[in-house]
Amino acid sequence: MKRALLFVTLPLLAHHSLTAEFDLDRPVKLEGTVARVEWMNPHAWIYVDVSRTEQWAVEVGSPSELIRRGWHRTDLKQGDKVSIDAILAKKLPHTANARMILLPNGKKVFNGRAPE
Repeated sequence: MKRALLFVTLPLLAHHSLTAEFDLDRPVKLEGTVARVEWMNPHAWIYVDVSRTEQWAVEVGSPSELIRRGWHRTDLKQGDKVSIDAILAKKLPHTANARMILLPNGKKVFNGRAPE
């Protein structure tokens, strides 16, 4: 009797090392207004207007990681003023990975991605 093997393929989400895309030696502090927040896998993104003509894309962890660290989906809303300690992307302009975000209410929230 011949046996057949059935392989099920699932879509794989590309995941990257933090240091592959971001430079730990290039910290940046961003202050501005939240333009939008995208809670999606594999990483959530916060878009911050730091001036009239400059918007930054800030990567944070996955929604489940953020929730485990004390975030709530409603913590950041369009129009909120924030201060973000982050590290710069190696190749993409106006892109960073957040380490800590100071929310409008004074609460500090930390990124869901552990330092590598």
